[in-house]
Amino acid sequence: MNNPKIKIYCRSFDLKLYRLSKGLYEHWGFPCVRLTDQTADGYFRTMLRDTDCDIAINVDEDCFVTNKKAVLALVDYVVANGIANAGCPDGGAWVPRDGNPLVTNPFFNILNLKLLREHYTPKGVKAFDYAAVKEQMIASYPTDVLIKDRTYNFEATNQEPYYPFFLWQAYSSKTLYLPSQRHPDGWTTILYTPQGEELCRHTWLARFYSVPAFIVHHWQPNAGAQQARIDAVIDEAYKLSGMVRPLFGAKERCLFVGDKLLRWCIKVPQRIAGWPRKLKNKLLKHNHPHGQ
Repeated sequence: MNNPKIKIYCRSFDLKLYRLSKGLYEHWGFPCVRLTDQTADGYFRTMLRDTDCDIAINVDEDCFVTNKKAVLALVDYVVANGIANAGCPDGGAWVPRDGNPLVTNPFFNILNLKLLREHYTPKGVKAFDYAAVKEQMIASYPTDVLIKDRTYNFEATNQEPYYPFFLWQAYSSKTLYLPSQRHPDGWTTILYTPQGEELCRHTWLARFYSVPAFIVHHWQPNAGAQQARIDAVIDEAYKLSGMVRPLFGAKERCLFVGDKLLRWCIKVPQRIAGWPRKLKNKLLKHNHPHGQ
């Protein structure tokens, strides 16, 4: 693929976090696309429909790139080697999850959309029979990226709405699973290239960024206060990138509040619509505690 068309996508709920994340890459010369009000699997379909993009750099709003050179070298590597997806395993890596390592968590991905479009159909994803090829996929998995004592579950098939897409993708095309490390704050994932160069830092728990600590404790007791921790990682990312973190004035802060209210008005009905799937998953875990 000569001169691929590249875009940077972000599925975003918090405009302030998006602006802080985007500030680290908006000067790279690629179009930046903020995807709001998208479901956890729907935004992949949005990217695939964008035929004006060959390579998508997918960056969560709470993921902060730290090395432009490493990211662009990874893009070149993905293209040169016919890889469809490069990302972090959703289990067995340094992620606060115990999901299926065959799935990449979409906080950061290099997605070869041009290659994926050659095989992708919504019906194909829906019809994919993971159980029929599971043992084959496990046998060929690069276990060197798994971290000792980190838990994972190759039986998990529906832990998140995007699982069917990534399981299909992992079977249908090449995936590059990237190594990771735990940040000293105990939550953040530091992601690396296969050569050991840092790519980004993903803080997790962005949903609690603007939430008072006492509410966070009630909602997720092990989470604690998050804004100070996330802000510290953002400061690190700007320092590592040799940049100055932007400051926002009163007008921008008002914009952030207005945008958040709009996002909530749209998100609440989406959340309610997702309750049946979550209830189904809880019942599955209760009936089959050692796997789905």
